[in-house]
Amino acid sequence: MPAHKILVVDDSPTERHFIADLLAKKGYKVITAENGQEAMAKVKIERPSLVVLDVVMPGQNGFQVTRALSRDPETQSIPIILCTSKGNETDRIWGLRQGAREYLVKPVKPEELLARVADLAH
Repeated sequence: MPAHKILVVDDSPTERHFIADLLAKKGYKVITAENGQEAMAKVKIERPSLVVLDVVMPGQNGFQVTRALSRDPETQSIPIILCTSKGNETDRIWGLRQGAREYLVKPVKPEELLARVADLAH
C-alpha cells in the first residue's frame, strides 16, 4: 500500500519541521508549504491525502485556505486539520465551519496529531 501523502503548512520553520518529522517517522510521505498561496498551489499539483494547516500566516490565513479548498470541487474531499495557536472556542467553531475536519491547538501533543491523521488520511 502506498504511503499517504500529507501536506504540512506552517510559516514557522520549527513547527513545520516538527510536524513533518513526526509524520515522516510514522511512514507518511510529507510535503511542506510555508504559506497559504504555496499551499493552494501544492494541493493542486501534489493531491495530498490530508492537509495539516496553521491558521496564523502572512497573506492567506489558514481559515481562508480551508474555505477555498473545501469549496473547490477538485479539492473538497481532502480532509484538513487546522493546527494553530488560536485556542478560543469561537476560533475552533469558525475553523470547522470553514470546512476543517479537526482543530488542534498548539503545542500539539504528538499522539493526538498522529491519531487524528490516522483517522482522516485516505
